[in-house]
Amino acid sequence: MSRTSIPPQIPHGSFLVEDAKMLGLSRKQVSRDGIFTPSRGIRLPLHSRGTVADNVRAYCRLDPASVLTHSTAARLCCICLPAWLDQDWRIHIARPADGWKPRRRNVVGHQLSFKPREVVMLDGVRFTSPARTWLDLASLLSIDELVAAGDSIVVEHGDDFPVPRTPMATISELQKIVGQHPGMRGVKKARLALDLVRVGADSAPETMMRLALVNAGLPEPVLNVVLRNRLGQPVVWPDAAYPDHRIALQYDGAHHGESEQYLRDIRRQSLTESLGWQEIRVQKSDLEGSRPFIVEKVRAALGRPSEKVHQARTGS
Repeated sequence: MSRTSIPPQIPHGSFLVEDAKMLGLSRKQVSRDGIFTPSRGIRLPLHSRGTVADNVRAYCRLDPASVLTHSTAARLCCICLPAWLDQDWRIHIARPADGWKPRRRNVVGHQLSFKPREVVMLDGVRFTSPARTWLDLASLLSIDELVAAGDSIVVEHGDDFPVPRTPMATISELQKIVGQHPGMRGVKKARLALDLVRVGADSAPETMMRLALVNAGLPEPVLNVVLRNRLGQPVVWPDAAYPDHRIALQYDGAHHGESEQYLRDIRRQSLTESLGWQEIRVQKSDLEGSRPFIVEKVRAALGRPSEKVHQARTGS
């Protein structure tokens, strides 16, 4: 069937088969080509233009005791997920620990206990709060991936940034929720990751850049640094920086190869240098491998010996 043949009253998002009569649809119409059955009793148009919340709302309507958790809740909160998990679109659903675990197709079921304010409701969807979602993710992610997720939750920018941001949760709130669940699966990993979560990283590559430098024994770069012109106006916002050395780090993602963005990057670099700072541009390849090249780039800029020279001098 063509996309235009889908009945116009089909919702933009998930809906229950039991809604068919109310929508003026026959059972045959909600089971036709172009309408996917992700799980028993649920339908989803293949060309849905609905939001993430729209696409998962039917799961909450099936059972008032169910809560969306883990990567499903992370998508609703816009928490950073690693590619391998972001590509797994199974729905994570939890029910109370004293109840039965959800068991249905394309669903990962959990039995969990929640404390007050750990479950939120938005647009008819029940899901875990950003802080609780982060703690649940600790059982799935590596420490570095968990740090990136935490950074995306606590990121905050002031009014002197082009796009001010407020955090979904603070570091103290992450600390509090970890303390409230001492025996929970993944909590030890969460404690280790908490020591590395910082305010100011806008993306996972920015977090991985910082962690690569710290793991190599280099000083930790500072986030949320603002470069100002002679009038005191904010003009450059490095992804990370070494203010004492006047070094700015800028991560160039895939879109930075586009012509307009490339020209903006060149202008930014020229402006940075006119302010007496050095800009180090970082590409994806600079973060790859067991010895990411970003480390050597920053070592050179800081005037520190390379790893090989350091080992030769120390005999290690």
